[in-house]
Amino acid sequence: MDFEALRRCSALHPKPAGLALQYGTAGFRSRAEQLDHIVFRMGLLAVLRSRAVTATIGIMVTASHNPEEDNGVKLVDPLGEMLHPSWEEYATQLANAEEQELQQVITEICQKAAVNLHKDASVFIGRDTRPSSEKLSQSVIDGIQVLGGQYHDYGLVTTPQLHYMVCCQNTQGQYGKATLEGYYEKLSKAFMELIKQGNTSLSPFFPCTKSQCSGEGQRHLKIDCANGIGALKLSEMKPYFPQEMVIHIYNDGTKEKLNHLCGADFVKVHQKPPGGLDMKPNERCCSFDGDADRIVYYFKDTAGHFHLIDGDKIATLISIFLKELLAKVKQDFTMAVVQTAYANGNSTRYLQETLKVPVHCVKTGVKHLHHKAQEFDVGVYFEANGHGTVLFSKTAETKIRQLVKEEKDDEKREAAKMLENMMDLINQTVGDAVSDMLVIEAILALKGLTVQQWDALYTDLPNRLLKVQVADRRVIDTTDAERRALTPPGLQEKIDALVKKYKLSRAFVRPSGTEDVVRIYAEADTQENADALAHEVSLAVFHLAGGKGAPPQPI
Repeated sequence: MDFEALRRCSALHPKPAGLALQYGTAGFRSRAEQLDHIVFRMGLLAVLRSRAVTATIGIMVTASHNPEEDNGVKLVDPLGEMLHPSWEEYATQLANAEEQELQQVITEICQKAAVNLHKDASVFIGRDTRPSSEKLSQSVIDGIQVLGGQYHDYGLVTTPQLHYMVCCQNTQGQYGKATLEGYYEKLSKAFMELIKQGNTSLSPFFPCTKSQCSGEGQRHLKIDCANGIGALKLSEMKPYFPQEMVIHIYNDGTKEKLNHLCGADFVKVHQKPPGGLDMKPNERCCSFDGDADRIVYYFKDTAGHFHLIDGDKIATLISIFLKELLAKVKQDFTMAVVQTAYANGNSTRYLQETLKVPVHCVKTGVKHLHHKAQEFDVGVYFEANGHGTVLFSKTAETKIRQLVKEEKDDEKREAAKMLENMMDLINQTVGDAVSDMLVIEAILALKGLTVQQWDALYTDLPNRLLKVQVADRRVIDTTDAERRALTPPGLQEKIDALVKKYKLSRAFVRPSGTEDVVRIYAEADTQENADALAHEVSLAVFHLAGGKGAPPQPI
C-alpha cells in the first residue's frame, strides 16, 4: 500500500477538527459540507471490504428523506444487504481518525479483518439527486483509486437499484442483469406475467371504477416522488409498463426542493397529503421517499377525510396474498411477519388473530428486521414508515421453481407460478418503493380490491409520535425490542402508570439513532387519549431523562 500517496490524497479531503460521526442503520448522515472526508474514507473502506470478502461492494451517496442540504453515505454488502455490523465499527473508526492516525487505523482494520491487499477490489457507486451528491461521489472515487480499487459509477440511481446491481454482480447474474435495463426488464416481466395469470386477457383483469379510469380497463395511480430520484427512474421505466397501467408522476424535482412538504416520510409523520398533488375522492395515490426505498399509500374519501395506508397495512395485504398461495402449493413452508414496536397494535392483532400468521417484534432499524425475516421460508417485513420487503429462503425458492416446472396438478402449478413471479417482482435485497408499488398494484388487481377495501381490513388505533430534546440520548437504555425502558430509574414505572389511565393503550420511548432526542410513541382508543398519553410520557422523559429547553406543551 502506498501510504505516501494516501497521505497526499487524504490531505485534499481534510477532516474538520473535532467532528465525530457514527455509522448507523442509515450509514453516515450530516450536513453535506461536513461529509467530504467521510465519503473519501468510505471509498477506502469499500476497497478493504471488497478485498476481505472477494466480492463487489456498493457505495450509495444519499440522505434519503432528510432535507436537501443534508447528505450521507452507506455501504452495501455482497448480496445487496447492509454492511456487516463489525465493519460498521471500522467505518466509524476510519471516519473519525485524525489525519496522522489514518495509516495506523487502516493497518489495524487490515489485520483484524484479514484483508489481503494483493487481491483485486471492485466497487459500485450510486447517488441521489441532491446538489451535493455528484461532488461527494467524486470524493468516493478518489478513495477507491488511491488504494488501487476498480469502480463502476452508475450515477443517478435509487438506493434499491444499487443494492440490486451489487447482488446481480456477486451472483454472476443469477439474481438478474446488473444494469438499469436489467432491473426494469426483470420487474416489468414479472408484473406482466402475474397480471396475465389472473386472466388471459389483461383488461378485464384490472377491475376499475369510473373515478379511477379514463379509458376501458385502465388503472390510474398518482405518485408523489418527493422531488427525488424516484421521479427520474419511474419516467425511465414507464415504457416497460403495460398500457393498462397509467402512472401520473408528481413532485418530480423540476420545481421544488427534495423532500420539502412531500414524500413518504412527510405524509406518514403529518398524516396528510403531500403538497403538489391534487387528490380527487377515492383516487389511489402513493408517495416515495427521497431515495425511493420507502412507500406509503393513501386516498381521500367522499367526505374529504384523508386515509393513510402505511407499512403495516402493506405488510398485511402482501401476507394475505402469499398465505393464500402457500396454502395452494401445499408445501411445509414457514411464514412470518416481522415488525417493530412502532407497528400499530391493531395490525399485530389482525395478523395474529384473523390471519393466523406469526408476528415477531424486533428493534427499530432495517438490519434487525431483515436479519429476523431470514429465519423463515417466507419472511415479510415492513416498518410502519413504509420501508420493507419479502425474503424467500433458498429452500423455498428452489422448491417453488421446481413445482412450476414439474407439478402435474394445475391449481398447484398455477399457484407456484404466481409465487415465482412474486419472487421475481420483489426486490429481496432491501425495501424498494418501485418494486413494492408493483407488488401492491398486482395484488389489488388480482384480488379485485379497491383501495377502500384494502384500508378497511382493520382500523388503526389512533396514535401519536413525539420527540423530546435531551442533553444526552444515551441516558435511555431499552429492552424487549425497545418496548421497555431500563434507564433512567423510574421512567418505565411512570410510563406503566400512565398507560393504565387509557383504554387499548400502550406507549414506549427510545433514543434516536442520529440526534440527541428521545422518540415517543403512544396509542389509545381515541386520538384525544393517544395525544394526552404521548404528552404525559414526553413530560416524564423531560423530567427524568435530562430534557433541554422548555418542557413539552400539550398537543
